[in-house]
Amino acid sequence: MIKILGISGSLRAQSYNSALLRAAQTLVDTGVTLDAATLHDIPLYDGDLEQREGLPAPVADLKERIVASDGVLLVTPEYNNGIPGVFKNAIDWLSRPPADIPRVFGHRPFAVIGASPGGFGTILSQNAWLPVLKALGTRNWSGGRLMVSRAHLAFDEHGELRDEAIRTQLGDFLRGFAASIGG
Repeated sequence: MIKILGISGSLRAQSYNSALLRAAQTLVDTGVTLDAATLHDIPLYDGDLEQREGLPAPVADLKERIVASDGVLLVTPEYNNGIPGVFKNAIDWLSRPPADIPRVFGHRPFAVIGASPGGFGTILSQNAWLPVLKALGTRNWSGGRLMVSRAHLAFDEHGELRDEAIRTQLGDFLRGFAASIGG
């Protein structure tokens, strides 16, 4: 069984990226599980807080979920042509203490997808993740790309993916990522 942890990089209740992650959960093949995580309850990184109290419980929990996974799927919005602050903040917390980076990130397969109401999808955000993932020593899977543009047209009012072409692309992406983990 291949275990993938998907992390939505948006806190919005009606997030297109959380909807994309939910859709992905329905498309994984037999022998693959895709668990979903959110960034709710992760505080802003504060080195003084870390020194005084250690890792906040939501950070420690997410860290252990990553460690227990075979691969991680980052489902990223794009804010102002880059990585959403809340998402980068979570990764910064997860990299603490630095001695733990190899256990959490080192050579772990990571892939990035995203959805945006804009016309270019999340191409700039996805590109901005590359140096971060490299610095953390992940094994970035780049065997496919998925950037859902005009997400307001791809999802219905209930957050269900209604675009069959994107559903097919998402399924293919997930199969490719899972195959890279398993083989």
